[in-house]
Amino acid sequence: MPLVKDGKITGDLFVHVPEGAELPGDGAILVPAARFLEDPEALLKRTGKLGVIWPNNRDLDDLVPYLGRLAAVALVFPSFRDGRAYSQARLLRERHGFEGELRATGQVLRDQFVFMLRAGFDTFEVKKDSDAEAFAATAKRYSVFYQPTGDGRPTALHRRMQLRHSESAGQ
Repeated sequence: MPLVKDGKITGDLFVHVPEGAELPGDGAILVPAARFLEDPEALLKRTGKLGVIWPNNRDLDDLVPYLGRLAAVALVFPSFRDGRAYSQARLLRERHGFEGELRATGQVLRDQFVFMLRAGFDTFEVKKDSDAEAFAATAKRYSVFYQPTGDGRPTALHRRMQLRHSESAGQ
């Protein structure tokens, strides 16, 4: 499955470890939320980066105490009509200050890509190579937005105010 990270098509450093499967001795892994919550401290002590696949119907409060020690959180879009992962992404970035990789997985569609970026996602698991290419191109297409969100980009108003300030300072 192609992966788009920071606007570029890339290989996945994380190995997806399904429920009940043996953990690799080291290396970056993504584990399901239920497995993580069984014994988070044991998983956090192993060598290698750790990420958690967090379903959109699970409360983030269970994950928050561990955010500073996680390399990635993969939020699940089970259907393109189900937007709860958008809310989770914004909460992780804006309220809880999560700075690790925030990955969109599941039904990740081209026409929702910009909204996912704006919600704070920086990595996307997509189904087709052509989608990965479209995602990479879209990430570079938009540089200014009107609404403030969790991606940290300045809004059009903020840029306009900066321009006015620099023009008035130069006079």
